[in-house]
Amino acid sequence: MDRVFLDANVLFSAAYALKSRMRELWELPDVEVLTSLYAVEEVQRNLAKKNPAAMPRLRDLIARLNLCIWQSSDLSLPQGIELAEKDAPILAAAVHAKASYLLTGDDHFAHLFGQTVSGVKILRPGRYLDFKRGMG
Repeated sequence: MDRVFLDANVLFSAAYALKSRMRELWELPDVEVLTSLYAVEEVQRNLAKKNPAAMPRLRDLIARLNLCIWQSSDLSLPQGIELAEKDAPILAAAVHAKASYLLTGDDHFAHLFGQTVSGVKILRPGRYLDFKRGMG
């Protein structure tokens, strides 16, 4: 079973638009969807500003994932990995949660796409979905 950790931008996209391809992540067999409280709080802030009507969709998606609750200050990145201060807690939580994959559309992770960091492979969500659907 894949343990798939979502960055805030992936969760935001899934909640923002009813027909978002990101919603497919919850439908895949043998996939456990994870994220952190840190990511959820970011999505809640941004969605409340940009599309408040989507908040019920966000609540539904959150109810169907495994929420990893750790203080970001308690987590650190593996040695030699550098990320923007706001992005470091995402990778650190994915590693701590023993995720198989970290899915993100954030270009701050671009230098890590396709790489595995402490057991977590970092991919764009579309690439992961293509892979799971046998297209990649």
